Amino acid sequence: MTPSSPTLLIFSGLPGSGKTLLAQELARQLNAVYVRIDSIEQRLRKSQIVGEDLKDAGYRVAYAIAEDNLRLGRGVIADSVNPIEITRQAWLDVASRTGAHPVEVEVQCSDITEHRRRVENREADIPGLQLPNWDQVLSRNYESWDRPHLVIDTATRSVEENVEIIRHHMALQKKSGMRPELPS
Repeated sequence: MTPSSPTLLIFSGLPGSGKTLLAQELARQLNAVYVRIDSIEQRLRKSQIVGEDLKDAGYRVAYAIAEDNLRLGRGVIADSVNPIEITRQAWLDVASRTGAHPVEVEVQCSDITEHRRRVENREADIPGLQLPNWDQVLSRNYESWDRPHLVIDTATRSVEENVEIIRHHMALQKKSGMRPELPS
């Protein structure tokens, strides 16, 4: 990994936490390739190639798209719940295979009332996508992190403020060429 290596920005977080807003804004600002698991999985469902249980098909497609673009030197922003260590490690493996600089960002909404309001009031921006309800968000398997990563709380800061924090963190990581220890 060199200072000129492309960045793989890996977003994680429960539905309704605000990760898509942040990921899309960063993709615009950085002119990066934007890879969204929800979009991929909805297209796979619509194709009828796979059944309703996609297993890991959406993630595998996303890894391939990200890898192709990173090899071309393009920065990639991956937007997914990324709930388990296996998927988190798979993103890091993509970065390793391509020489990309990985930046892991977990997006949270610490205000439970606000998080619930978001989940219950949002509308799908992908045709046909069934958004999870609050009970489904609460019962989702979401494993704790076992390594340092950037944690962004969307309950306490605006999209603009959070984007600035992420960009500052990316610059520090890239400049140092390593993954700094972060409080989570």
